[in-house]
Amino acid sequence: MFWAILIACLGLIALKVLPTLNEYFTIQRAVNKLVQSGGSTVPEIRTAFERQKDIEYSITSISGKDLEITKENDRVVIRFGYDKEIELVEPVYLVIKYRGQSQ
Repeated sequence: MFWAILIACLGLIALKVLPTLNEYFTIQRAVNKLVQSGGSTVPEIRTAFERQKDIEYSITSISGKDLEITKENDRVVIRFGYDKEIELVEPVYLVIKYRGQSQ
């Protein structure tokens, strides 16, 4: 019985965390695509991200204005970060801090 409860709890956590991981990897792919597409100005990159966000319905945690866009060694680098709060069982929450940057 103990093992069944433990496996059920782990399954519940996995079911609630997997959509947030999918969103993170979708954002990472979108950011890498923006860098490869050759956008050069900050407004262009933010607008392109918003267009990509409209296509990728799973991106809900950040927007174009949340991107940190810099130029390092004549290369555009896009960084992003956000926190995702997941309710496990009231009043227990899991907070995951996602951070990433273009490659």
